[in-house]
Amino acid sequence: MIMFGNRLATTMVTREQALPGRPTRPFTVPETHEVLGTPLAGPWPEGTQVIYVAMGCFWGAERIFWQLPGVVTTAVGYMGGFTRNPTYEETCTSRTGHTETVLVAYDPEVTSPELLLKAFWENHDPTTPNRQGNDIGTQYRSAIYWTTPQQEAAVRATSEAFQRELTEHGLGAITTEMRPASEAGEFYYAEDYHQQYLHKNPGGYCNHGPNGLTCQVGALP
Repeated sequence: MIMFGNRLATTMVTREQALPGRPTRPFTVPETHEVLGTPLAGPWPEGTQVIYVAMGCFWGAERIFWQLPGVVTTAVGYMGGFTRNPTYEETCTSRTGHTETVLVAYDPEVTSPELLLKAFWENHDPTTPNRQGNDIGTQYRSAIYWTTPQQEAAVRATSEAFQRELTEHGLGAITTEMRPASEAGEFYYAEDYHQQYLHKNPGGYCNHGPNGLTCQVGALP
């Protein structure tokens, strides 16, 4: 992923230091998912639930989730920070406080938070704070923002299970930010060209894939 500016900030900006942003979105967002053909921002079928995950560059992260059974739609955006309606260039300065985030809307009758989180843990390194590979900055931090009590329980259970796996292999502690979406703040959709980027650009940059470890989850559907 392209970095803008020379400063790769790994210290979280404060609300007072963050860029102010703007009251409205400075660009348009497509209505339909390029791969799934579903609404990018809803409305979705009754019962659809949403969880937000961040695992570095959102291009490769989004592709992991749109391929999973039971996923209604995915979208990329910015979340967990302070700047209102940020742009990609602003987020890449690490001065908005946001992390590159994937919205995952799913049918709980077909899949579960545990299965979605299994994919999350197994496809990035959750032990490197504010970094994924050569992508460095608070905008690349690992994070999960839940919207239901069931999701929170799944986050707790799967993180504990994956930490055991990491420890058994002599690896470090999970640094993933885990909190309610209501606390993390609004999910701001990213620009059109970022949505389903790797579908539009099959040879585009992607630093995601299996990390060689397994998240053992108990009662999977």
